[in-house]
Amino acid sequence: MCGDVRFTARDVPTEYGTCHCEMCRRWTGSALLGVSVPEGNVTWDGRENIAVRQSSDWAERAWCQNCGTGLWFRVTMDSKWAGNYEIPLGLFDKADDFTMTSEIYIDHKPASFAYVGEGRTVMTRQECVEKFSVLGSDQGDIS
Repeated sequence: MCGDVRFTARDVPTEYGTCHCEMCRRWTGSALLGVSVPEGNVTWDGRENIAVRQSSDWAERAWCQNCGTGLWFRVTMDSKWAGNYEIPLGLFDKADDFTMTSEIYIDHKPASFAYVGEGRTVMTRQECVEKFSVLGSDQGDIS
């Protein structure tokens, strides 16, 4: 929001996912709508303004320490999910060309949230815990 942190991303996928876990909902105020961009494809300017918090034993979240804008979620534990930045769609200048292809923690989604479209993968909390068991936490949130 303030412009003190900027990023450049290349080869950004056009598919994104939505996470309804409690941690993502608290962090974003709704659900995390994020696109996964490989670490090597993102350059961050204004790094001195970025605050990072290890939000679980296996992941971190970052934000602008001046205005509070959420910048990324990233798995830090050595695993096949490590390294990519999950960048909120709202940070991209144009988000019209992205397509939602998955929703996780669907059983934690508030009843008032309704997304249009079909054909995306949906997973419950239990399905996420089973699929991402290496990343499990006491709360069972993968984010």
